[in-house]
Amino acid sequence: MSDLEALREKYLAQIRAAEDEAAIEKVRIAALGKKGEISRRMRTLGKMSPEERRTVGAALNALRDEIDAAIRARREALADAALAKRLEEEWFDVTLPARPRPQGTVHPVSQVTEEIVAIFAELGFSVAEGPQIESDWYNFDALNIPPHHPARQEFDTFYMHRAEGDDRPPHVLRTHTSPVQIRAMEAHGAPIRIIAPGRVYRSDYDQTHTPMFHQVEGLAIDRDVSMANLKWTLEEFCRAFFEVDHVELRFRASHFPFTEPSAEVDIRCSWQGRQLKVGEGEDWMEILGSGMVHPAVLKAGGIDPEEWQGFAFGLGIDRLAMLKYGIPDLRSFFESDLRWLRHYGFAALDIPTLHGGLGR
Repeated sequence: MSDLEALREKYLAQIRAAEDEAAIEKVRIAALGKKGEISRRMRTLGKMSPEERRTVGAALNALRDEIDAAIRARREALADAALAKRLEEEWFDVTLPARPRPQGTVHPVSQVTEEIVAIFAELGFSVAEGPQIESDWYNFDALNIPPHHPARQEFDTFYMHRAEGDDRPPHVLRTHTSPVQIRAMEAHGAPIRIIAPGRVYRSDYDQTHTPMFHQVEGLAIDRDVSMANLKWTLEEFCRAFFEVDHVELRFRASHFPFTEPSAEVDIRCSWQGRQLKVGEGEDWMEILGSGMVHPAVLKAGGIDPEEWQGFAFGLGIDRLAMLKYGIPDLRSFFESDLRWLRHYGFAALDIPTLHGGLGR
């Protein structure tokens, strides 16, 4: 049995000397692998007498179990040592105060758009979208805008380039989101209740105008829709958007090719101390245009004006943001000034809802 004792000491010494996983695996293969030294000794038991087999077999099994246990223990010790070293090298003091991280903010236009969508969703309106490059028909003809109308002139509208000799009607950068109303009527028919927010383009640039800005237009068509429904809808919207208990709207007769009758809508307000207060005071401020959908527009959308009628309205999202949050210059919305955005921006996770609050 002295040779088994020597074998034991040999492999225990190699196990203690192993410094990494590769070394300990090499010892395991040498001792306990299929061709390992102890495994070879186990295969000789069949040539021994029953008495020798019992004695030597018990000794070999005990040696194999001891070597296997030593290998496992050494593996765990090496793993613990590696973890301790890693923790020592990668330590982090969790008692230190957290470092401030740059926090992104939501642009006021995006915030106000979400506020508008939340309000009209409560009133039963869904959101409709359409292309920003529109055909002349969708942008003008289908909306009852005649060929001589000033809006169709190049000083007001951006026309797309046409190849020489191409006599087809040109495409335009849409001047309003009203084409979305035509597309929605074509796709869904009546009854329908939608709002269409999005970018629009006009050739203008000053403190209150930019070549690209944002509009939202609304459309409601049913059998018994009237100006009274329009007035109630706009009052509910203004009350929720400006977060006041009372608003007073004034309708002034106007003219839009796509509505008949048409009305400009003013809201009662005051400007005391250069601060806008909605619902009180002696001043009036124009906020949007509206009216009953012209029968020609209904026909263009594939709807019978003898059976259906509806109202429509349109307002500027950027201007609403200026009024609600005291932003003096429309051009600042598009100048990419991070200081301006940090001042007027909104927290990314503050989703506007009527129940939780709009502009928080």
